[in-house]
Amino acid sequence: MITNDAISDNFTLLAKLMDIHGENSFKAKSYAAAAFSVDKLSTPLSEMPTNDIFGIKGIGESAGKRIVEMLQTGKLQILEDIVQKTPPGILEMLTIKGIGPKKIATIWKELEIETLGELLYACNENRLTLYKGFGEKTQANIKASIEFYLGTMGRYLYQQVDIFTSELQQVLTQSILAQFHITGQMRRQMDIIDSIDWVTTAPENLLKAQMSQLGFTLKSAQTTQLIFTNPQNITVQFWLTTPADFYATLFETSCSELFLTTWINTTGWNKAAAYASEDAIFSSYNCCPIPPCQRETDTVIAQAMQNGLSTLIEVEDIKGIIHSHSTWSDGGYSIKAMAEAAMAKGLAYLVISDHSKSAFYANGLSIESVAKQHQEIALLNQQMAPFKIFKSIESDILNDGSLDYPDEVLNSFDLVIASVHSNLKMSEEKANARLLRAIENKYTSILGHMTGRLLLSRAGYPINHALIIDACAANGVVIELNAHPRRLDIDWRWIEYALQKHVLISINPDAHTIDGFSDVKYGVLVAQKAGLNKAQNLSSFSLQDFELFVAQQQNKRR
Repeated sequence: MITNDAISDNFTLLAKLMDIHGENSFKAKSYAAAAFSVDKLSTPLSEMPTNDIFGIKGIGESAGKRIVEMLQTGKLQILEDIVQKTPPGILEMLTIKGIGPKKIATIWKELEIETLGELLYACNENRLTLYKGFGEKTQANIKASIEFYLGTMGRYLYQQVDIFTSELQQVLTQSILAQFHITGQMRRQMDIIDSIDWVTTAPENLLKAQMSQLGFTLKSAQTTQLIFTNPQNITVQFWLTTPADFYATLFETSCSELFLTTWINTTGWNKAAAYASEDAIFSSYNCCPIPPCQRETDTVIAQAMQNGLSTLIEVEDIKGIIHSHSTWSDGGYSIKAMAEAAMAKGLAYLVISDHSKSAFYANGLSIESVAKQHQEIALLNQQMAPFKIFKSIESDILNDGSLDYPDEVLNSFDLVIASVHSNLKMSEEKANARLLRAIENKYTSILGHMTGRLLLSRAGYPINHALIIDACAANGVVIELNAHPRRLDIDWRWIEYALQKHVLISINPDAHTIDGFSDVKYGVLVAQKAGLNKAQNLSSFSLQDFELFVAQQQNKRR
C-alpha cells in the first residue's frame, strides 16, 4: 500500500514539474499545498474513509481524486505523463541544491541545457550569469553542488583527480619507506578514471594504517592487491609486489588488456625474469621503449619493434592559444587581459574566437560587434607587437550546415572555427550532412569539437568519423582537439586515422578564462596517446608559420 510519504513526494514532484513545463500555476500550487498537508498527517491515508480525505484542510477536489487514484492503483498517472515528457537530466537537476523549478525552466528552455554535465560546462563558461536570476554567487554555488553530486558517481575526469593523485603520491612516499609508482589508467593518461593505481613494495599493514589515517575505507584485500575508497568515492588501488618483480608488475599494470595480450603473444613475455627498469624490458625483446600512454592498441608494438615511434608532442611545444573567448561574448576577461596572460606564459600569439550571433545563450557577437571587436584587436596588435592577436570566430554550424553570418562578415576573420552548439539530437545521417556542408564551406578553417560530447555527461551526436575526417582532408580543414577536460573532442582513438589522411590537428583549450589556458595540458596528454608529434599540431606552429597558415586560409576563399 502506498504511504503518506510517497503520496506527498508525488505531489511535490508534480508541482515542480508543472512549474518547469510552464503549466497552470494555480494547479501547481494546489498540488504543492496538498503535499504539505499530507506530510503533516499522523493517520495513514490508506486507513481513512474516502470521504474523510476530501475534508482534510489543504486537500481540494482535484488533489483528493489524485489521492484516491494513488491509493487504488499505487501510481499517479498525471505525474507519470509529465515525467515521460521530461528529459532525465532535468529530473536530476531537481536533486541539486540551489536550483529550483523556475531556474531549471530557464536552464532548459532558454539555455537549451538538458543534463547536469551540460549545466556544469555552462557554469565553467560563465553563461548562467547572462540570465535573470543567476548572479556569480548563484552560479558558483550551482557549480559546487553539481561537482559534489557527480563526484558520488565514482568516475572522474583525469583533470579532476590530477592534483589529488600528486598530493597522495607525496604523502605516501614521505610516510612509508618503499617504492611507489603510479600505474593503471592515470599512467596511461586515460580521459576517464575509475581508479588511481600504484605499484608498491610497501608492507600491507603499513599501507592499511596509512590509508585509514587519511580517511580511506578498505574495500578489498587480496594477496597482491588492496583497494580503498574515500568519502568522495575515489577508488585507490595498490598492486603489492617485491623489489625483484617491481618493474614487471609496473609494466603489466600500465598496459591495456589488448596491448598486454598482444605483447605476450608476440614476445613470449617472461614475467618472472628480473628487470632493472621498463626500458630493460623493451630492450630484452629488441623493441624501442613504448610510453605508457601508447600502450593501448596492438599495432603500436610492431611499429616500436621497427623503431617507428615518433617523438610525442609536449606542452612546451604549444606556441599559441587557438580558440579562446573574451568578455565580448561569454568569456571572463578582456581581450587585452587574455593576450597579456598568453604573453606572460611565453606564447607568441592568441586567437580570439568568440561566439557568433546565433549563440544567443553565450552572448554571441552581432555583426556590429564583430566590426568593433576587430578595431580593438587592430589597436592591441599595434601596442603589443611582436605578440599577435588573430581575428577569429567560433561560428555556429546552423541546422542546415551553413555558417553563421553572411560571407562578407566571415571573410573579415583571419580564420573561422566552425562548431555545432544547438539541436544536438540528430541522427547520424543528419549530423554527417550538417558537418559535411560546414567543412565544404570555403570559410571554415577548423572544425571545432567534432561530436559535441561532454565526458561523463553527454555522448555527443553520432557521426561517421572516417567520412568526416576524409572531408576535412579533401577541403584542407584542421580538426580541433578541444582540450577542455570535459570535451577532449576529437576522441584520441580517431587521431591516428586523421594523421594517416594528412589532416592537421589543433590542440585548443577553448579558454573562457585565463586559467583555461592550462587545459592545453589535458589535450596534449590524450594527443600523446594517439602518437601526435608537434609538426602535426597547428597550435605548435611558430608565429611565422601560423601567419603562413592564415594566408593559406585567405587564398582558399578566393
